[in-house]
Amino acid sequence: MRLARRKLLQCLPAAALAARFATAAVAPIRIGVLRFGTVSWELDVLQAHGLDTVDGIAVTPVEFASSPATQVALQAHEVDMVALDWLWVSRQRATGADWTFAPLSSAVGALIVPADSPIRAVPDLAGKRLGIAGSPLDKSWLILRAYAKKRFGLDIDAAAEKTFAAPPLLDQVLAAGRLDAALTFWPYAARAEAAGARSLVDVGAMLEGLGVPKTVPMVGYVFSEAWARSRSEEVGHFLAAAAAARSLLASSDDEWQRIRPLTEAKTDAELDRLRDWYRSGVPGSFGPQAAEAADQLYRLLREAGGAELTGPSPELAKGTFWTG
Repeated sequence: MRLARRKLLQCLPAAALAARFATAAVAPIRIGVLRFGTVSWELDVLQAHGLDTVDGIAVTPVEFASSPATQVALQAHEVDMVALDWLWVSRQRATGADWTFAPLSSAVGALIVPADSPIRAVPDLAGKRLGIAGSPLDKSWLILRAYAKKRFGLDIDAAAEKTFAAPPLLDQVLAAGRLDAALTFWPYAARAEAAGARSLVDVGAMLEGLGVPKTVPMVGYVFSEAWARSRSEEVGHFLAAAAAARSLLASSDDEWQRIRPLTEAKTDAELDRLRDWYRSGVPGSFGPQAAEAADQLYRLLREAGGAELTGPSPELAKGTFWTG
């Protein structure tokens, strides 16, 4: 059942509760999105329920074909915000850029194996064909390496036969039986599970095994700090409205039925797994401890990936997390 705008606005912080609905035109906040990406789901909810009409907000999604394209558009100032990770932000800030990060989700991904696989634990990956989404510097891969070493004393980098590829390709190769396991991003893990695959361990559990809170944010809205300071009220209202939309997706199964075409879910089971994975990445709110957890993870990743991954700073660059 579609909720009234008034009820949704009750989810907003006090500052946004006091906002009036706009009658005057305002400069839009241009947000780079992937057409079927998870950020587009949130923005669709935000617009469908009129949260983009709160005083001081005008949201314009700008669609791109790939994540690298959104990053290029942000740096070219063709859009005002995109979804990226804080590691990219910190690396850029360490070299003089002023990008900053507002948390969106802590969902990452999982290690997936076929339903009938004899692999039951990470040590069973020794000698097996392991597909990894992204590059050798992907965060999930470095987290798995650190987890395997600490938990099992296993150098999985040396023990497994590795293949790095884009997630859609990994899905196909795993389904065809040419991989024994795949470490992939959460939307692909969700779809694989719905098709019968089994999650061996998710990245959240790996983080907990390394002493890092699994609710550490991984993806967020990234934008210029100077730009945000110049439009601080609008940015604050947008982030509050986005949080309200996120809260609706975290609580309403009906809303998932409404956005089903955007998710491209082929079956009810697939939609359910996408919904559950999405919700696992929305802990309620990201407080000041989010930056502390990110700094803890940053140090771990720097130890595993070195300056090639993190850039020159030995710690998370100051200002990486937006404080409003």
